[in-house]
Amino acid sequence: MNTSDNPETKGGMRNYTAPLPELFPPPDSLRPTLVGEKYMVVAGHPLVTQVASKVLDAGGNAIDAGVAAGLASNVIQSDMCNLGGVAPIVLRTTGTNAVWSIGGVGVWGGDVTVEKYRQRYLNDMPEGAPCSVVPAALDAWITALHRFGTWSLAEVASEAIDYADNGFVLDSRTALAYELMGTGFGAWPTSREIYWPHGRPPREGDRLRQRDLADTLKKVVMSEKGSSREDALESARAAFYEGEIARKVVDWVAAGGGWMTLEDMKNFRNEVVVAQTCRYRNWDVYTGDVYCQGPVLLQALSILSGFDLSQMDHNGADYLHLVIESLKLAFSDREKFYGDPNFTGLSAEQLLVPEHTDELRRLIQMGTVLPDLVTLRTSDESPQAVRAKRRDTTNFCIIDQEGNAFSCAPSDTIDGNPIVPGLGIMVSPRGIQSRTIPGHPACLAAGKRPRLTPAPALALRFQENEEPEIMALSACGGDVIPQGILQIFLNVVDAGLSLQQSVEAPRIATLSFPDSFFPHVHDRGRLHVESRIPQEVRNSLTERGHKVSVWPEYEFDASGAALVSDLKPPVSTTRVLGGAADPRRTLYALGR
Repeated sequence: MNTSDNPETKGGMRNYTAPLPELFPPPDSLRPTLVGEKYMVVAGHPLVTQVASKVLDAGGNAIDAGVAAGLASNVIQSDMCNLGGVAPIVLRTTGTNAVWSIGGVGVWGGDVTVEKYRQRYLNDMPEGAPCSVVPAALDAWITALHRFGTWSLAEVASEAIDYADNGFVLDSRTALAYELMGTGFGAWPTSREIYWPHGRPPREGDRLRQRDLADTLKKVVMSEKGSSREDALESARAAFYEGEIARKVVDWVAAGGGWMTLEDMKNFRNEVVVAQTCRYRNWDVYTGDVYCQGPVLLQALSILSGFDLSQMDHNGADYLHLVIESLKLAFSDREKFYGDPNFTGLSAEQLLVPEHTDELRRLIQMGTVLPDLVTLRTSDESPQAVRAKRRDTTNFCIIDQEGNAFSCAPSDTIDGNPIVPGLGIMVSPRGIQSRTIPGHPACLAAGKRPRLTPAPALALRFQENEEPEIMALSACGGDVIPQGILQIFLNVVDAGLSLQQSVEAPRIATLSFPDSFFPHVHDRGRLHVESRIPQEVRNSLTERGHKVSVWPEYEFDASGAALVSDLKPPVSTTRVLGGAADPRRTLYALGR
C-alpha cells in the first residue's frame, strides 16, 4: 500500500510522515492567544496597538501607553471616538490594591434646566448642539497622565499628531466604516470635507488627513510649559479648556441652540475615584459607578454568584437563561436607579448589598422568563418609536510587566455631531443618553453627567505576598458593552476557555429594557443570539419565553472585545501575559 495516497495519513506539506491529526489538532480559535512578558496590548485598530507598544518599548508604563493609545484612537478611529468626546478609564498601578476610575464624560452646561430644554425642544433630542456636553476626553487623558503616568503630554501625543497631520492609509474595514457613517455625518459640510474629501466615501488605500485636528493637538502640546511636570500638564489642559479653543467650542454650541459657557469649560474636571467592585468566585471585579452602566456587570455577577455555572453546559440553554435573566434584572435596576451619583445620592455599592442581590436572584425561574420587569415608564418611550441609529465606541486594554493596568473605552462617533470649524473635533453629543423626564435618575440637569454606556473593567485575583493576577476587559457596542464583558469573563472564570476562545465564543444580547439612546425604545423580551448557538438551545430559550432573533456567526453589534490577562500567577514582578483580540471588529493584539 502506498501510504502517500491515503488521505488519513497525510498532514503538513502532504508528507505522509507528518503528524496525524489526532497528534497535531486543528486550532481551537481563529486567532492565537498572544503571549508576552514585558507587556500586552489589545486595541481597537492595529495602528493604535502599535502606538501603545512603541511607548512601552521606549520605557513608558501602561498608563503612558494608554494615554498614547487614547489620543491615537481619537485620530485613527475617529469613526468610533473623538478628542471632543468621552473616555472612561479604569486603571491600576503596581504596588497598590487600589483600582481607580476616571469618569471620562462631560457635564451639561450650567445654564440648562429640563424646563428650558423641554420648552425649546419639547420631547425631542435633536442631533447637534442641543445634546452637547463639555468635551471630557482630553481632560481624562491628561488626568491619567498627571496622576499615574510618567511621560509628558508631548511624548505620548507625538504619534497621534503625526497620524493627524500626515495621515494614514485606510484598510478596507475602516474605509467601510467611514462610508456607512457618511449617511450620518454627510449632512454636515465640516465633517464631509474631512472624511469624504473627494466627494465620495473613502476607499481602501486612501490616505486620511485631519490637519485641523493636528493643529489643535499641536496647540495643546506647545502649551505644555511650567516649572514642574504637573504645572506643564495643567498649562496644556488650559490651552484646550480656556482661551481660543474653548471659545470656538462654546460659540459653536450657542449658535446651534445648546447650553455651554466658558466657565463650564474652564471648571470641568473628570472625577478620579476608587472604582466600584464586587467579588465573583475568587476575583474582585471593578468598573465605574452608576454615572455609567458599568455596575450592570457587577450586579449581574453578584446575582450569578448564587449559581454554579461551571457545572452547567457552557452556552447551553440553562446557562444562557441564567445569564440573560441576571442581565435583565441588572438593566431594570439601571433604569430605576442609575444616574450621576453627585445628583442621585445613590452609588453602585448600595445596589450590591447581599440583601438586594438575594432578592433579585430569587426572582429567577429556570423554566420561564421573568415577566415584564418594572422600569420607570417615561413619556419618551414609545412602542412605535424607531430605534436610534447605532452609536459606537472603540476600546483597548494594556498591562505591563510591573502590573500597571489600563482599560478604556473612548467614544462619540463623528455622525453624532459635526466637526467644529477650525478645530477638527466635535463636541460630545453624549447628552442624547439623558432623559427629559423630571424625577428620572438620568434626567438632564446643569453640571450633571449623562448616564454613559462605555464602561471598561478590571479584575484582580489576590495572592499572598505577591502581585495579584490581573485581567483587563473592555468592549464596545452601546447597551451590549456590559453584556459582552460579562460573557467573556465567565468564559474564562467558569468555562475555563483560553483567552482567545473566550473572546471568540458565540454571544447573546438581551434588549429587554429601554435603549440608552433617545428615543429609548424598549423591545420587551427580545434576545439576539449569534447563529453559532445551536438550534436546540435557541428552541429551548424560545420555549421559556425569550423572543429569539438570530445574528450572523460573528456579529459586529455583538460587541468588539479586548482581553488582557495574566496567564499564571505572577511571582514578584515577573509576569506572563496573554492577549485576545475580537475578530468581530478590527481589534489587534501585540505583546513582547
